[in-house]
Amino acid sequence: MRSEEVRQALTTPLTNPAFAASVPRFTDREYLNIVYRTDPEVLDRVVPEPLCVEEPLVRFEIMRMNEVTSFGPYTEAGQAIPVRFGDERGEYLHAMYLDNFPAIASGRELSAYPKVPATPELRTEHAALVGTLEYGGQRVATATMGYKHHPLDRERARQQITVPTYMLNIVPGGRQGPRVCELVRTEITDITVKQAWTAPARLQLFEHALAPLADLPVREIVSASHVLTDLTLGPVHPVHDYLDQQ
Repeated sequence: MRSEEVRQALTTPLTNPAFAASVPRFTDREYLNIVYRTDPEVLDRVVPEPLCVEEPLVRFEIMRMNEVTSFGPYTEAGQAIPVRFGDERGEYLHAMYLDNFPAIASGRELSAYPKVPATPELRTEHAALVGTLEYGGQRVATATMGYKHHPLDRERARQQITVPTYMLNIVPGGRQGPRVCELVRTEITDITVKQAWTAPARLQLFEHALAPLADLPVREIVSASHVLTDLTLGPVHPVHDYLDQQ
């Protein structure tokens, strides 16, 4: 294989890439979002500069991807922290857990999403929407919400989902440290909100050394939403280079 062919490769394995060269479109992407208050000193330890935390809030989410081009259906869970970058307010993606390897590889390699494998699930039980997350067979999160109790303004739901998001892109460079270490930004703009609901909600987080969601403890439930959307993820752009400050 010639060098110019190698340079055109998207990812490895070279002759059998881990994910397809496509921009996935999400159809009927279903969210369970629970915003909760936590300890401010904990957030100060995990949110990287130059992002700033204004309120000690965390958004726990479980997303059921009912139809995704190139990946197929899968489920994802994670924690996002509301932050400010300069004059812009958005969210820092702290951790993401999902059950689809191509989506994990694509998200990490192309866009710096902090994704690791686990077993999330979103389902309906009687009159409750139930989201669970297991890591290695151990329960690390249980979220419950009343099923479609009250309509939620769709514009408000859209604003919650489309806030700018920030992630760390770190590429190892050997013993000299990383050769890429930057803060990147993305934003969902191509979205249709089909349904949006709110209801009482609860969230339990359980201790696990390798899935430490409980390190951001739940002190108070602030809000909850259940949203159904179609969307396409936007491209990622670097906004801060940590290596320039050395």
